[in-house]
Amino acid sequence: MEDVDVSRQLKQMTDFIRQEAVEKAVEIEAAAAEEFQIEKLQLVEAEKKKIRLEFDRKEKQVGIKKKIDYSMQLNASRIKVLQAQDDLVTNMMESARKELLYISQDHQTYKKLLKLLIVQSLLRLKEPAVLLRCRKEDLELVDSVLESARNEYAEKANVYPPEIVVDRHVYLPSAPSHYQAPGPSCSGGVVLASRDGKIVCENTLDARLQVVFRKKLPEK
Repeated sequence: MEDVDVSRQLKQMTDFIRQEAVEKAVEIEAAAAEEFQIEKLQLVEAEKKKIRLEFDRKEKQVGIKKKIDYSMQLNASRIKVLQAQDDLVTNMMESARKELLYISQDHQTYKKLLKLLIVQSLLRLKEPAVLLRCRKEDLELVDSVLESARNEYAEKANVYPPEIVVDRHVYLPSAPSHYQAPGPSCSGGVVLASRDGKIVCENTLDARLQVVFRKKLPEK
């Protein structure tokens, strides 16, 4: 009887230990599975983050490249427009220069213009004595309007008529001609300066044309 009791007790203990071992194994397996899932999720999230960062980096690169390409195209278009405007102004200026040559051919109109240019120059200089230079072919016309120009300036500026010395040794260059070699030329007008030469008023037709077209040139 005692042997039977011992055997039963041993079996009960064995069954208990086996059951405990099985439960422990299940618990360890569940913990391991949970830990594996956590590590797997962490790896997946890390990989997702890496992919997102790489995607953002490439997206930024694409965006920057698009901006650079757009900027280059915009600059190229702007340069083309400016060049076209510049070419147009240059062509207009060449045409205007040719028209200037006809102004001095109408002596009556040109005579009035010379007087106007002299008066304008005197008003700008506001000097009691000035030196005047003109083209050699305009000398006779300048002499004919000099006195009336002096008096008109004096009346407008409310001063005494200034002394105007016409330079009869150094003249402005003649109008451009197809028969002359390229070089300095003047389509007409005058240049006045203070007697010491420190203040100069260039009032030639060419200078006036330059001023007008300089205002029309496109900004760069």
